[in-house]
Amino acid sequence: MSETPDPEVIELAAKVFDLARRGESDALAAYVDAGVPADLTNDRGDSLLMLAAYHGHAGAVTALVGRGADPDRANDRGQTPLAGAVFKGENAVIEALLAAGANPSSGTPSALDTARMFGKADLLELFGAR
Repeated sequence: MSETPDPEVIELAAKVFDLARRGESDALAAYVDAGVPADLTNDRGDSLLMLAAYHGHAGAVTALVGRGADPDRANDRGQTPLAGAVFKGENAVIEALLAAGANPSSGTPSALDTARMFGKADLLELFGAR
């Protein structure tokens, strides 16, 4: 039996996802420290980390992975935060994700595939591709 989520819970989740999109690292960290799951996902499987990475917020990425967010967690389309950052050209986010142990080969398309697709030789080198 499926229960309908409490409207207050839905409102809180929407607020936390907005914090990730806007890169409000301190507020986001405070919510995670207070019990919001670091790997919380929305209805499309986008995690807080995915939203922060895709919108170019390296500080929020660092705050989330420092609190246990999985740097390789893919969304419902198989995309990882690292692939999103490569697609968007967010170099500071790419560096933060790699420092957190993100795997350039994870996801579909992977960050490696995305770098190849867009001819980003500097990233291919960074990822150790030949």
